[in-house]
Amino acid sequence: QVQLVESGGGLVQPGGSLRLSCAASGRIFRVNDMGWYRQAPGKQRELVAAITKGGSTNYADSVKGRFIISRDNAKNTVYLQMNSLKPEDTAVYYCNADVLSSNWFKHWGQGTQVTVSS
Repeated sequence: QVQLVESGGGLVQPGGSLRLSCAASGRIFRVNDMGWYRQAPGKQRELVAAITKGGSTNYADSVKGRFIISRDNAKNTVYLQMNSLKPEDTAVYYCNADVLSSNWFKHWGQGTQVTVSS
């Protein structure tokens, strides 16, 4: 059984920063791609950033230059450093990971709320 547990969300003023973490645990043999998605009220879930096991990254245009995704392969953990936050970044942020346990499966975290407001 595999779990992804996120932390680090909260309320921040515009222009501020937050760092999200997501740790995968359980019966894990290998973790490949990891990523962060977000879903704002009334909108579809969208990709924010993704990172391969080798460290190649991909970002949504709306967050390029402001957000940084990174990972610690030894800890099966992915991070999202969010800088220069804007009110339109307000959403529930979800992490996901392609995990080999009994088979390959894309697992999701439970989500963490990020609110950018003055």
